[in-house]
Amino acid sequence: MTGDFELTDDELRVVARYAAESAQDVLPVFEQACPGDPRPRAALDAAWTFAGGARRTRLQRVTSLDAHRAAAAAPTEAARLAAQAAGDAASAAYLHPIAKAHQVGHILRAAANAARIAELTAGDDPRAGDASLELARRRATNVLVDVLRRYPPAPAGKSRPAALMSALDAALRA
Repeated sequence: MTGDFELTDDELRVVARYAAESAQDVLPVFEQACPGDPRPRAALDAAWTFAGGARRTRLQRVTSLDAHRAAAAAPTEAARLAAQAAGDAASAAYLHPIAKAHQVGHILRAAANAARIAELTAGDDPRAGDASLELARRRATNVLVDVLRRYPPAPAGKSRPAALMSALDAALRA
């Protein structure tokens, strides 16, 4: 794809791995709420396959869409966010090299969702979200930060996950 800059497959693998690590942490939240729905697990597996060195294929696209459909049907906010994180991990293989702020969501939304799930699990305690963001900050490699800096800052959003994503974005760019 022609874009505003280049993204190598190795860089995309770093982004996919970063998102998959966050999704892996929270996938049990979805699986506990929806034990018979394998779609987010399949998306996470597809993300790990790509992150591990396989070519990106239709598998990442299809499982990502399926995980997002599972998110839309999830019975709780936490389950929805967990399924969405798995879908984002799979779709990271197809991050677009265009300098648009919304692309930052493909890099950081899984980590922001994990932070929101931590808050919800802790009785809506923002300190749990802060601790999760710190973990996400420490997980970020120099390559991930370099990729992130090619994009404009994360857009300001009204939702709590969007605020968490903006906070993580600012911390990684600092």
